[in-house]
Amino acid sequence: MADIAELRRILTENTSIAVVGLSANESRPSFFAAKYMQDHGYKIIPVNPRYEEVLGQTCYPDLESIPHQVDIVDVFQRADRVMPTAESAIKIGAKVLWMQLGVVNHEAAGLAAKAGLTVVMDKCVKIEYARLFGGLGFIGVSTGIISAKRPRTVPY
Repeated sequence: MADIAELRRILTENTSIAVVGLSANESRPSFFAAKYMQDHGYKIIPVNPRYEEVLGQTCYPDLESIPHQVDIVDVFQRADRVMPTAESAIKIGAKVLWMQLGVVNHEAAGLAAKAGLTVVMDKCVKIEYARLFGGLGFIGVSTGIISAKRPRTVPY
């Protein structure tokens, strides 16, 4: 499992993220996470056969259709669907297979690791970025305030 130093290295060295299962629905976790990472300088590559465009980017039906290098394959799919995605990530030469919170597939992780990919399981890329580089606040959003002081209480 990736430790803090490894997560920091992954998020520092890799700038393009193919988000498999990215939804165009703004209330979905995949959209929220991808938008956050896009707002923090990452190139987001949507992968979902249902859409032509998400977050202002061309949406591809599968990883093999992406015409340029992908660093991180971020998986927003059920665990039982990860193996084909892992195989595709290997095929396209991705560097990292990242399975989102709640997504655990040891077989796919083993295959990807054996092929030389770094594997992260059961972690949110947005939460890890915010935790390691600042910006994690109440309910996982940036409050813009960093302080070790307790807030003043207002007397009644």
